[in-house]
Amino acid sequence: MTPLFALSDDQLRAVACQALDIARELGASDAVADISESVGLSVSTRRMQVETIEHTRDKGLGVTVYVGARRGNASTSDFTPAAVRQAVEAAYNIARFTAEDPAAGLPDDDTFERSPRDLDLFHPWDLQVEQAIELARQAEEAAFAVSPQIVNSEGANVYTSSGHFILANTRGFCAGFPYSRHSLSVSPIAQDANGMQRDDWYSASRVATELASPRAIGDYAARRALARLSARRLRTRKVPVLFEAPLACGLLGAFVQAASGGSLYRKASFLVDALDKPLFAEHVSIHEDPYVPRGIGSGAFDEEGVRGLKRDVVENGVLRGYFLSTYSARKLGMKSTGNAGGAYNLELRSTLTQPGDDFEAMLRKLGTGLLVTELIGQGVNYVTGDYSRGASGFWVSRGEIAYPVEQITIAGNLREMFRQVVAVGADRVQRGGRIAGSVLIEGMTVGGA
Repeated sequence: MTPLFALSDDQLRAVACQALDIARELGASDAVADISESVGLSVSTRRMQVETIEHTRDKGLGVTVYVGARRGNASTSDFTPAAVRQAVEAAYNIARFTAEDPAAGLPDDDTFERSPRDLDLFHPWDLQVEQAIELARQAEEAAFAVSPQIVNSEGANVYTSSGHFILANTRGFCAGFPYSRHSLSVSPIAQDANGMQRDDWYSASRVATELASPRAIGDYAARRALARLSARRLRTRKVPVLFEAPLACGLLGAFVQAASGGSLYRKASFLVDALDKPLFAEHVSIHEDPYVPRGIGSGAFDEEGVRGLKRDVVENGVLRGYFLSTYSARKLGMKSTGNAGGAYNLELRSTLTQPGDDFEAMLRKLGTGLLVTELIGQGVNYVTGDYSRGASGFWVSRGEIAYPVEQITIAGNLREMFRQVVAVGADRVQRGGRIAGSVLIEGMTVGGA
């Protein structure tokens, strides 16, 4: 069987150690080498015809060199000894002439994950191009089979990627792990006398056999597109708003952005000095777990080699933690939370959620108001928390969907929205490293005609 990677872990480790040796030789006080290799395949079809076939094979070495409190970075995709030396010398020379930064430097020794656990993140998919084409075609065929009103498609995509890396530094840390990620998506277009509507759906996993079937994905995506036909406008009003589960994951993303160290030390977040203060409704908690086996958002350590924390970032509505790298933590006078590179598996929880709180139950909780299924634009001011996004979805009356709506805006303030979370559904989905059910907000301004 042909090896998946051109380079072994030992070969990556040897190049990383070579880079660190050169940095020491030049006089660096500290250095980091991050070396990786990945392979992938992406196949897209449109109306069952092959549109793109893309094979990828990438490798790279990133070097960070410290000269006291000065720092320089350089990278190369050439692993020959001469190229590695050239990259390290470039990083060293940059460091010599940059300004001192007291927050710069390697993580504290007691924060390194020196015994990383195996989280079972590597499940390569031996996928041939012909197989990928067939899977994409099946997804589109299933979408077209739902109704003659499915008249077109923006395409289906099958994607697989695997990689491995080694992170090493001059403090004796040297570790890495292999990983994989696979996905299947489709985006059909529906039409009636009033125009066209599109929607999409996808499935992603570390393990190919855990992906939803292409036919199930295509069927569901088509039904979503059909449901949006003959959408109406709404008059401006203030109503309860139900965020569909994938969009609730997006709300988690907005929270992460506001609670991240980079935003906080720049004073570019409404959560500055918010630690240990009420933020969400009391029934809401947000749990982070870096160590979920096979988790999309899992990692044995962060991009600096620092161990992550299994914790409640929000506990009973109270903000208990930020997302900090070593640098941002030092800028804030705090300790790294192992979040260099972002949050891990982040789950929105509520003590009010019952097993029977499925999507239909959440519509009944909404009563009369707006169900949001798509958001447009990036209208979030993280300094003030003001939130205004283009949206489409459905008007709900007495717990049942009445008709689709479009060309509206929803507006509020994240601080108020978080406090006004009335319910979190049991209809959980995972989008990237975020997990949430649908979320009901007590009231937002809906702008329309």
